[in-house]
Amino acid sequence: MPYAASSLPRVASYQDVLDAPEGQNAEIIDGELVLSPRPAGPHTNCSTGLGADLRTFFGRRGGGGGRPGGWVILIEPELHLGPQILVPDLAGWRRTRLPDTPDAPYIELVPDWVCEIVSPRSRGRDRMRKMRIYATAGVGHFWLVDPALRGLEVYRQHEGKWLQIEVYEGPIPVRAEPFDAVELEMSEWWLPEAPATESVHQGAPR
Repeated sequence: MPYAASSLPRVASYQDVLDAPEGQNAEIIDGELVLSPRPAGPHTNCSTGLGADLRTFFGRRGGGGGRPGGWVILIEPELHLGPQILVPDLAGWRRTRLPDTPDAPYIELVPDWVCEIVSPRSRGRDRMRKMRIYATAGVGHFWLVDPALRGLEVYRQHEGKWLQIEVYEGPIPVRAEPFDAVELEMSEWWLPEAPATESVHQGAPR
């Protein structure tokens, strides 16, 4: 017996994204509207530090002064990749493909690089569903950053699949594709660790 139209799952539309509650990131993943709250401090600190590093060294149009330049680096751009609407934490385009930031609410040109900064809530979605979509769309490089683990996973696309190139962990300098022309200090991406506290047990007076 065929399903009645009302029993079929509703496919989200761009209007659902526009109507999303204020303070929520709205995406459409495989036809489903996915809402995410604004990120917490470790996530925000990481995206700010990483974005500043990349824009400083790679965001200049002509480079110079030891800065390679040649990239457009954006924080939380809205990407329309076919029917998928995604908001990565950061994305980058080589200026040979995207000369400057477009004056538009969203971008349809597939990025050359995408970075997702995971949180406990988003870890599964970023690693499974969104990684798959980025690979299918033709994104060249993908970074997965985990502030809780203080780690960076670097992937390169090959024939529609991700090849893991390197894994970095801790407060160390890294040279990671496609930005390996410059050494980046991962220590600037993490919040300071809370100092360990010692428990003091006092016995009963004698």
